[in-house]
Amino acid sequence: MPSASIKKEIPCSKDDLIQMILDIEKYPKFVPWCIDSKIHSKNDKGNIVEITADLTIGKSFFNETYKSFVIYNKTSDSIHVTNIEGPLKHLENNWLFTQKGKNSEVEFHVDFELKNKVLNILMIKSFDNGLKKIADAFEKRAIELFQSA
Repeated sequence: MPSASIKKEIPCSKDDLIQMILDIEKYPKFVPWCIDSKIHSKNDKGNIVEITADLTIGKSFFNETYKSFVIYNKTSDSIHVTNIEGPLKHLENNWLFTQKGKNSEVEFHVDFELKNKVLNILMIKSFDNGLKKIADAFEKRAIELFQSA
């Protein structure tokens, strides 16, 4: 099962960064291979926000939609994502945000496994490169949105 962690310092506030990450319906504008997204529900329960959303990911012959459950914990400045249905046998990713002066430190960890064993092998081979492209896309988007603000 592929898994990896990335830590980055991004020049914007953690609150802006968190809101950008929770704005899932904008992912097709900047996330590599994301061709569609939809939020089905969003419940703000005070210190916890729960979101159910779909992402459609596409690359060459692979084009799949998966549903995920997102929990944003306002107290710990963290986001936890798990899969509900779709091509993923397992998905878990965690975001942790820390304010560092005018910048934010973001720690991101992901591990997943596809139900299709052949596609899973292909994904393992390109996983590190793909994750770097996605992390870079989030960083670039944050800089575009917030650095001039």
